[in-house]
Amino acid sequence: MDSDQGWRNSNCEDQLQTCYIKLNDCNNDYDAMIERNLDAPMPWIGMYIAAASAICSLAMAADVIRGFRSQKLWLPCNYFSLNATSLTLLTVTMKLTVDLTSSMMGTNDKIASVGSLVLMSTAVGNFMTSVASMESKEILLNLTALAILVITISVNVCIHNVQTFDVLDGNVVLAEEVAAIGFMLVLVMLLCFSSMVVPTTKGYVESKYREMHREIASNGRRDVGGFSVEELRVALRRYWVMAETGSPQFVMARSVISGASGLMCLLMALTLVESYVRVRLLYGEYTESNYKWSINWILHIQSVGVALGTIAPLMRWYVAAWFKISEIGQRSLVEEFKIEKYWTSRVVEWRERPLPLQIRSHKFRKLLHEAKRFLLSISSGVLVFFVLTSKMVIFISALFGKAIFMCFHRNDDESRDGIELDLRLYVLLLEGEAKLPKRIMRNICNELDKLIERSEMKQCKNLMWLLSKSVSFNGVKEFDRNEVPSLYSQEPANSWSLPLVTLTSIAVALPNITAREANQLVSGVGEGLSLVKLVDGTLDRAGEMERVKNAADAVWVGVELYRKWQDKDLLGDATYEETLQKLSDLGEKTVKDFTTRIEDILMQNPLNWPSKVIAANSMYRITQTILLANKDSIHRTDNDLFEKLCDDLGHTGSLSYQLSSCHNLQVSQQCNQRQARECEKSRCSSRRESRDS
Repeated sequence: MDSDQGWRNSNCEDQLQTCYIKLNDCNNDYDAMIERNLDAPMPWIGMYIAAASAICSLAMAADVIRGFRSQKLWLPCNYFSLNATSLTLLTVTMKLTVDLTSSMMGTNDKIASVGSLVLMSTAVGNFMTSVASMESKEILLNLTALAILVITISVNVCIHNVQTFDVLDGNVVLAEEVAAIGFMLVLVMLLCFSSMVVPTTKGYVESKYREMHREIASNGRRDVGGFSVEELRVALRRYWVMAETGSPQFVMARSVISGASGLMCLLMALTLVESYVRVRLLYGEYTESNYKWSINWILHIQSVGVALGTIAPLMRWYVAAWFKISEIGQRSLVEEFKIEKYWTSRVVEWRERPLPLQIRSHKFRKLLHEAKRFLLSISSGVLVFFVLTSKMVIFISALFGKAIFMCFHRNDDESRDGIELDLRLYVLLLEGEAKLPKRIMRNICNELDKLIERSEMKQCKNLMWLLSKSVSFNGVKEFDRNEVPSLYSQEPANSWSLPLVTLTSIAVALPNITAREANQLVSGVGEGLSLVKLVDGTLDRAGEMERVKNAADAVWVGVELYRKWQDKDLLGDATYEETLQKLSDLGEKTVKDFTTRIEDILMQNPLNWPSKVIAANSMYRITQTILLANKDSIHRTDNDLFEKLCDDLGHTGSLSYQLSSCHNLQVSQQCNQRQARECEKSRCSSRRESRDS
């Protein structure tokens, strides 16, 4: 009995053990299935990372292409600049570096991790000039976000390496990752220090621009009609050179810190190449991460992004060294390594300011002030160190560059030296900056010449047809008489564009006018309207006429696209007197309905009226003027009135002359702003206007 009982117990234990083994196997299979399901979307997440990397790469490539096409070798930031969009994209592209849960055991995984860090460093190098176009608050917010991102990436990489160093028996790309993090942190510090200088350099360039503008204005202060075409071209060149050389991004691009950052980006790109070659030669090529096949897409796209992104910082290094080449041997070493005041003036100013905190305790307030002075003194010392190091890098680069230049030197064309010598007087340079190289000066002049040539070659046929119909110089002032009774105690101020579009609406509404003539008139006015708006902007620099200009825009959209005025169809079969009276009644009704209900004190000023009411008042006054003139039998037929309207539309107060000289006014008047940054924006607007016309 005992033996049977023992056999039964032993058999039960074996069965239980077998059950436990099977249960454990089931649990393992279940865990493996769960893990496979969780890892299944990782390759698609990897493709999302690759897509974000591709967008960043394309944006950097677009800046490179646009810079070379415009012959701006310093490649300004237009598409890939420091803002919320680019930082969000970079956050996605950096997922590999902040992913602490995925195993990155393969060689491709390791190289991709290095590539992500190098791409981030390259992006920071590209951001170097974009901060120059921002305001102080915008710079602070964007730099804070960038610093948080970079610190997060650095901390995550360090934690990952510390935790996996013993388990994985070291990291085959540890040296490259450390170098990438170090360069990335240094580049962020350089970017922060460069941004501190931006307000000072802007103020300095702004002051020089005002002085030069005052000098140009004092040499020949007269009306536009008093200038010959050649004099206008000379004035254009001078303002264009001031706007180009005073561009905040150009000022930043030719600085020594920007040049040194270009060299650092080149070293980082070489680091990626070195890790790619070394790791694959020593350990082969394989992937073991959860991202699977998508890791190759990430690696290749980010490698291309590094290659494309290195071009802009590298060209800025080249430009900074090119500037220095012209002065090699002309200055002593003490002068070469002198720290200009604009580098440290802002830090010194902050250090001497009182704390913006209301603290009653005198001792505590003094302690905080001393701590602030101590920290800013350290910052000033670090800034001076970076500037001196950058100056040394640019100086050594210029020495090598001059040696190469002497070997391959060719005589430059001296045909334009006289012109360039005159324009060099209008180059805006900072304290201690080298002279502008001849080739850059010629590129600046050539850009303006090509812009003028494109404007002359692309004729506005419909606008020329409209101007050809002009036989008098009375303009739109003939269509606004004092005899017309006002609908309110104050009349809204008028612009050039509002009467222009209102007269166009009336001309389109006239009966017995063919569709071809109406379409040609609308096309001609459309081609000239952009230039008329430019005159409006010149006359209204304070921005008080914004509602009037908005009213003109709203009226023009209705006329051009729908042949309507304030949703009323302009086409009909009535006589022109009936048409004019109908439009006048519509305008009068709109104005009276509004003015009788005015309760807000702001609305007592006609400049604060809604755009619809301002447009209605203009329609009322112009149609009433035409009807008054009709009583004197000045306009007998529809065609006579149409021809008269075309005549005055072509001039709009001697506008024919203003339109012919508007291209020359575009740059000079728009460059006459209080900041060089606004000058840069004006050049872009000028370029678009010239292409349109």
